[in-house]
Formats: sequence, C-alpha cells, structure tokens
Amino acid sequence: MKYPIAIEPGDQAHAYGIVVPDLPGCFSAGDTLESAHQNAKEAITGWIEMELDKGHQVPLPSKIENLARREEFKGWTFGLIDIPFNIKSN
Repeated sequence: MKYPIAIEPGDQAHAYGIVVPDLPGCFSAGDTLESAHQNAKEAITGWIEMELDKGHQVPLPSKIENLARREEFKGWTFGLIDIPFNIKSN
C-alpha cells in the first residue's frame, strides 16, 4: 500500500513538513528530507494501527494527481510512502 504525501519545503531555518492527505490528522516533520520521510512512515503506520485497533476502516490512498490540484498544496512536492499493510476499505 503506497500513501501519497505532501511535502512542504524546508530550509536551513525550517523543518520539512509532511502531510498525509488521506489520513486526517496524520502529519510529520524532520530537519532533513530523509528524516521527514522516515518520521512520516512511522506516523502513517501508527495512524493505521490505531484506527484498525478501534475497528475503524482505513481510507485507501488517493492519486497524487488529484491531490496536487488542491490549492492548499500549491508549491508543495509529492511523494509516496510504502506501508506494509494489506488494507481493505470501502
């Protein structure tokens, strides 16, 4: 399962921010792009585990093309994070 992430650019003074648009409230950050990516993978895994433990369904990933059109992500970069879950959802 590959979830798209929206990456807010970082610089010397600001961390890279990552939002997982398909998972409400799931976000992460890191001082480097690599650490932000790793932190996002952990955040996604934790988010999914928590929702499954509650008996909730987990949203399936959206297409990056659809997310990139959203005004709130203008100027952001997108990527995918591979999560080792076999999720069946609506």
